[in-house]
Amino acid sequence: MILVPDLADIEKTTSSDAERRVARLLREIEGDPDAVAFHSVKLRSHAYKQQAEADFVILWRKVVIVVEVKGGGVRKYDGAWYSVDRRNDWHKLTSSPMEQARTAMHALRDILQEEGIGWFAHEAVVVTPDIDPLPHSVEWQPTHWLAKDSMSVEGLTVALDAVASASRTAPHGRRLARMEDLRARLFGEFTRMPVIDAQRGAVIEEQNRATAGQARVLASLARNPRVMVFGGAGTGKSLVLVEAAKQEAARGRSVLVTFGSPELVRFFTPHLAGRENIDVIPFGKLQPARSYDVVFLDEAQDLMTAETMDTLDEVVADGRARGRWRMFLDANNQAHVDGGFDEDVLELVAPEALTVDLDLNVRNTRAIVHMVQEYLAADVGDPGIVHGERVQWHTPAHTGDVAAADAVARRLVADGVRGQDIWIISATSREAPREMPGGYVVTSPRYAKGLEAEHVVICDLPDSFDDAGTAALYVAVTRARVSLHIVASKEDRRRLQQLLPQRSATT
Repeated sequence: MILVPDLADIEKTTSSDAERRVARLLREIEGDPDAVAFHSVKLRSHAYKQQAEADFVILWRKVVIVVEVKGGGVRKYDGAWYSVDRRNDWHKLTSSPMEQARTAMHALRDILQEEGIGWFAHEAVVVTPDIDPLPHSVEWQPTHWLAKDSMSVEGLTVALDAVASASRTAPHGRRLARMEDLRARLFGEFTRMPVIDAQRGAVIEEQNRATAGQARVLASLARNPRVMVFGGAGTGKSLVLVEAAKQEAARGRSVLVTFGSPELVRFFTPHLAGRENIDVIPFGKLQPARSYDVVFLDEAQDLMTAETMDTLDEVVADGRARGRWRMFLDANNQAHVDGGFDEDVLELVAPEALTVDLDLNVRNTRAIVHMVQEYLAADVGDPGIVHGERVQWHTPAHTGDVAAADAVARRLVADGVRGQDIWIISATSREAPREMPGGYVVTSPRYAKGLEAEHVVICDLPDSFDDAGTAALYVAVTRARVSLHIVASKEDRRRLQQLLPQRSATT
């Protein structure tokens, strides 16, 4: 069964040994290919204007099962419920474990039905893995309170089957939820996407809820052997890849994450390095003698050649046509910056896979998205999330080179911006990154692809906006998360203005 987050994260973050034990068993359960368990979720409880909590929400045989886990002992005395710890100390509970599970279940039902998902079967279950079964009670069905005699893979599978079999049927005339929509909505409600500071190799935020598009893609990746994920810069392709790779590895599959640019190692290392069953290897360093159960290709537009597909055929178990792989690619201009892109190869490979799209920009500000759409006619998603300052244009007295960009970067530092949060991107360079005395970095589109920075200063605009020049500018302007500064001479501005009627005439 898929766990969200994966078992390694649950083991690291939860303080409940009982929840860890249940998670280990859930991971080993098979039998329902669509099964997924979400751990430690908070639900917006409309009835009480607060958050209800559930230890697990499990989708099993088309039934949503909300689970409350209680480690140690549980007792009812004189009408009140108590938990009993290892020292045999009693702690009064605000309500019975079953009532807690039902409250969470009702909150989830209300949230999804208010969003128009339709009716779905839902059940509340309590798991007390340390004690014998409680005496039967009119307060719950015997099948819905699991004790230590169910704490094995086989026992928990049988128990989940019993709960699903006893689930209620839809009321007459109610519209039923489509399982595909329900599954994707659960991924969206409970998946937390990481926000990674690629410059420093650190996770700076763990609790961003997945967008609807990201949730839809994650659900599709879990169910289909071959998937192509299309999305413009900033739509979160690499973040989805990270979560999907962890889910594949958690199911015991060997996973390869590969890409054209060696710089992307800095992006993937914070979350995937050291993970069991996952190798992170630049494509140029692959050893075709080794094959993997699942292969993820990031920035696949850089690797869309016949030679690359031959290599993929070798490193994917069962080959490219029948094996399990995922390609993440940008259909815009990035293919002309580095690597190779053969349209005929894409047309050959695409029919082998399910195609899904990411269409919401989660990196760039609205101003940056609009600038890209206006000047480059590139689709980088709907600018629905990130708000920020407008694009800053700087016109130097002479040329818009690195020296002029350095002056802009120094002013940002003087205004309180940390040097390490600033990139200068020379749009016509192909050089590797180098650090300047102020702590900021000068880099090129080739090495900036797939990465991001808080503040970006662009200089050395292309002399010609042919495919290569347009691609370089596209990569450069879509790296910024907070502010974008463009250093452009009067001649640079004139060439940029010429793009506008060209774009209008072709639309």
